[in-house]
Amino acid sequence: MATTNPSCPLLLLLLVSLAVVSVVDSFAAPKSYNFNLKSIARPMTSSNNIELPSQETLDSLLSVAITASKQAGEIILGNAGGADVLKSKANSRDLLTLIDPLCEKTIRETVLATFPTHAFLGEEDVPPGKEASAAAIEAKLKQLNDADDNDNYLWIVDPIDGTSNFVHGMPLCMPSVAVAYKGEVVVGVIHDPHRMETFTAVRGRGAQMNGESISVGEQSDIGDAIVAMGSPPAEESMKMSLAALPVLMPKVRTIRMIGSAALMLAWVANGRLTAYWEYDLSSWDVAAGSILIEEAGGSMTDLNDERWNLRTRKICGSNGGKVHKQILEALGEA
Repeated sequence: MATTNPSCPLLLLLLVSLAVVSVVDSFAAPKSYNFNLKSIARPMTSSNNIELPSQETLDSLLSVAITASKQAGEIILGNAGGADVLKSKANSRDLLTLIDPLCEKTIRETVLATFPTHAFLGEEDVPPGKEASAAAIEAKLKQLNDADDNDNYLWIVDPIDGTSNFVHGMPLCMPSVAVAYKGEVVVGVIHDPHRMETFTAVRGRGAQMNGESISVGEQSDIGDAIVAMGSPPAEESMKMSLAALPVLMPKVRTIRMIGSAALMLAWVANGRLTAYWEYDLSSWDVAAGSILIEEAGGSMTDLNDERWNLRTRKICGSNGGKVHKQILEALGEA
């Protein structure tokens, strides 16, 4: 990896972070919508040769995921002014509040009330650090390999994605809920309680926001791309991000750092962002957003352009095509 002048990328990071203010102010909360599962259901198909549950089962999974996400969203809104830090996890940038486990408990209880035999992986169940995160998803996938078809479901949950935003009262935090069947994500829900925007996707049916179809942006060249990146808490991935920033920033229209992987993935899916990349994320950060992007017509890969899966940690989600390849090429130069 090329070395960089540390003062230059740190200045760039400051500029990117300041741009978040305009992002927060740009989206007023729209009216609430009621979901009608029948109205958004399409004939069930298998994409990428993925085996799917029955249409009825997919409907039930989606309904419970929406309900659980909205219940957690109400808890987040009830504490929207900020929350005290219970403890830091991997380091002082990786935070936990009393509200995180409460949201996860609410989601878990809602899920298991309808699907008591399904497996459940929540962020707050796992010790901090990428090794523990990787081991947790590996153990769950092994458990599913030994299960029969009726029990081959795994719920993957981040109860509050964007905890640092939540702690400081910034309306850029939300639950992320996904369901995997035989190791492939088949349902994803990202509910933004601050703007009352519920992003949903079912494998083979497309992606929606508040029940209306969404699609990725139409940018065809990297120069027109609005790209998001993360501010990773781990030192290794932070250094990699700093090295990539001065390489990528001159090539794109602008870069945004929003502080919630779930939100950035959802915004790629509906075209507000062209792409989002990060060097180290866990399955619960990405699972719901991955299916949103794919079902909205985009690409979700690792940084070697291999299709994303539950074990992938280095990610790039985009509107696909030429832009996706150009972004990966730029990151490869860093």
